[in-house]
Amino acid sequence: MTSPTSTALPPFLAACRRQPVARTPVWIMRQAGRYLPEYRKLRQGVDFLTLTKTPELAAEVTLQPIRRFGMDAAILFSDIMTPLEGMGIELDFAPGPVIGNPVRSAAAVDALAEFDPEESVPFVLETIRLLRRELKPSAPLIGFAGAPFTLFCYLVEGGGSKTFAVAKAFLFSEPEAAGRLLAKLAEMTASYLRAQAAAGAQALMLFDSWAGLLAPEDYRHHAMPAVARVLDRLRPLGLPLIYFPNQGTSLLADVATLDADVIGVDWRTPLAAAREILGPEKAVQGNLDPAALFAPPAELERRVEQVLRDAGPEPGHIFNLGHGIERSTDPDQVARLVEAVHRPTEAGGAPR
Repeated sequence: MTSPTSTALPPFLAACRRQPVARTPVWIMRQAGRYLPEYRKLRQGVDFLTLTKTPELAAEVTLQPIRRFGMDAAILFSDIMTPLEGMGIELDFAPGPVIGNPVRSAAAVDALAEFDPEESVPFVLETIRLLRRELKPSAPLIGFAGAPFTLFCYLVEGGGSKTFAVAKAFLFSEPEAAGRLLAKLAEMTASYLRAQAAAGAQALMLFDSWAGLLAPEDYRHHAMPAVARVLDRLRPLGLPLIYFPNQGTSLLADVATLDADVIGVDWRTPLAAAREILGPEKAVQGNLDPAALFAPPAELERRVEQVLRDAGPEPGHIFNLGHGIERSTDPDQVARLVEAVHRPTEAGGAPR
């Protein structure tokens, strides 16, 4: 095993590449947001869309958890829906996403505008440039986007849903139009992430929040080719690529064949089981249940230690939650989590 001192990479980037690290890196999904009092203070008088479209404010929100907790990575403060306006989609938040012109026909698919990141999301790119000037090398910046199928769900449904019945009905009843929509979303997503990389993002993450709605056969036929298309477009960049198929336990054997460096795992699958399915060529990210942050401190630490044990001694583990942090979480519990993750190796344990 190579000594961790032989690489200049910070722990997060080293773990993405399955290199030994001096300590297990940790960040958490939705770490910049409404559970933090400093975020709530900043939000007073500023709506969500304005916040995401004002680079100085979006950068400040991104930095808040880095300052407070010493996370090993920062993630751009934005939303997976942000680039859709550049395709001619009418978007609002109330508080979740609301699509004013849902895409439910072949004609609507064909009418979508071609996406140009420099014209459509210049505020996102400027936020990234601001952050790269502010962040220390120890906290690399993650750029992100929604995966094509997840964006498909919102676009067709017209907003959030537990089942996305309208979106799934379109997928099965209009397979040709659905396929064209997924292909367009894949090209848009790849263009968006390439622009984030050019602006300074140091790793790129695809959130497939609704992948678990699909049976493995349907995932392979509909969602997976669009993910593969995005990853193929991004691979020449040489940046770590992270893919998170939420509720994707039944999909992991297929996910293992994708050209992603890191696979995010939700809390429903122990990391040991996930690593066995994914194989030694994939790093893993996860996977504490966000609800564990409401447990007494001793129980929280026990559960953190269990995740670390499940991840095993092999390099390539990034500690995270198995989904986004809940808004009512006590920030002191997040501080305990970060300390509990860092403590074993900082105390002189073997490199991971």
